[in-house]
Amino acid sequence: MSSKKPEVQKLENASPDVSHIEEAEAQEKRPPQEALDDDPVYSYAEQRKIIHRIDKRLIIPTGVMYCISLMDRSNLPNAAIAGMNTELEMNVGFRYSTVALVFFITYTIFQPPATVLVRKLGPRPFLAGLCFAWGAVMIGFGFVNDWVTLIPLRLLLGLFEAGFFPGCVYIISTWYSRFDMQKRYACFYLIGIIASGCSGILAYGLMQMHGLAGYWGWRWIFIIEGIMTCIVAIIGYIFLIDFPDRVMKKPHWGFLNEDEVAFILRRIDKDRSDATAEKWNFKKWAASGADWKVWSFAMIFFCLTTIAYAIGYFLPIILQENMGFNVAEAQCLTAPPYAAAGISMLALAWAGDKYRIRGPLLAGNCIFGLIGMPLLGFAEQAAVRFFGIFLICMSVHGSIPCAMAYQANNIRGHWKRAFCSATLVGFGGIGGVAGSLIFRTQDRPHYRPGVYAGIACNLLVVILIGVNTVYFRRENRKADRGEKVLEGDPNFRYTI
Repeated sequence: MSSKKPEVQKLENASPDVSHIEEAEAQEKRPPQEALDDDPVYSYAEQRKIIHRIDKRLIIPTGVMYCISLMDRSNLPNAAIAGMNTELEMNVGFRYSTVALVFFITYTIFQPPATVLVRKLGPRPFLAGLCFAWGAVMIGFGFVNDWVTLIPLRLLLGLFEAGFFPGCVYIISTWYSRFDMQKRYACFYLIGIIASGCSGILAYGLMQMHGLAGYWGWRWIFIIEGIMTCIVAIIGYIFLIDFPDRVMKKPHWGFLNEDEVAFILRRIDKDRSDATAEKWNFKKWAASGADWKVWSFAMIFFCLTTIAYAIGYFLPIILQENMGFNVAEAQCLTAPPYAAAGISMLALAWAGDKYRIRGPLLAGNCIFGLIGMPLLGFAEQAAVRFFGIFLICMSVHGSIPCAMAYQANNIRGHWKRAFCSATLVGFGGIGGVAGSLIFRTQDRPHYRPGVYAGIACNLLVVILIGVNTVYFRRENRKADRGEKVLEGDPNFRYTI
């Protein structure tokens, strides 16, 4: 009988992998870091009050303007089934898809300079000015007499909306620490999703104005929503705030005092050391494109937005043609799937920030899409197909804020952040082009090629996250052992 202790035998028979010991030793060598919530001036409760004050002046105004942005770009299918396709003869060939598609030409092309302009001009005049401009364009939609006229108007709409979303993503990322961020992105995006869900109900109400002043109901959808957009833009200009390193120089209605702004800058520097903006350097901004992971984040966003826009542009049409609902039912039944998406989004954001993970949650959420897409395309009962829509909306809209936080957590520096926001949302615009085309008229009522495209997008997201996870873990281990400095900061580690 062996005299060795069982524990010793177990160790001798175990695999010789000692990576956990190396990691522990490397962790001991790292300089001790002060906890993020430890501040020399403010208690934890006081810190949260300051941050919640920022939420009210940043997340709510940008969220409401984004809400109106989503409503304005996605009210096309509501107008289509309210009579636009009939009056303007848009049911012929690719006319409807063309009008939906051209928006993304200017929307994609003009996004890269947007993050530079929002920094140069300031968020209040730039973001609120864009919102007012596309509101005026929306009013113009209500007075067209030929479907071709919609094309230049959609191009203008894309031009003005191009700078808004990347500008919002950029400024939000500069105010919050990495693990305060996903909840904020989720709340910002949730306000927009509520609008998408309720836009069908609003459109149905505006349709009842049919005949007023001799106009069809679909025209009033554009006119009234355009007026609402201009009003929201004015309110946004009043309440929006500037970047944290510049906010002390501007009153912003007594938003924060100097000590409170100094606390925010300390917190950001402690978290990722990039609170103060670097001097503008085009070469440095463009050089961010040499980092391959920037493009992996953009590709993930492309896949998600392809599905999101496809559902956004075609859901009322799918409900009518694929599931047999009438116009009123199709307009109103767009709301429940978006409500489910909002719940999914908040749950994912809470878990992501609490447990400080991004990729696994994002990949896991894609499983809903991989189940929902086949249900939509192949289930025999309309109720089951409608349930598939719920799963698809929960998957894609729950994942988009997570993808934004995933990207923002794994980069450093103001101009790299600006470049990455532009590429992320730029690829989102390309996803809009793809999403406008995957549910083709000739594929109705089952739209199976679109279903296959949705399945492929979800699978690609899972693969990209798998590759990133392996890479991030390896790079973090190198940094822990002192072999490498990540993103120019010895204390920076990638978020898995």
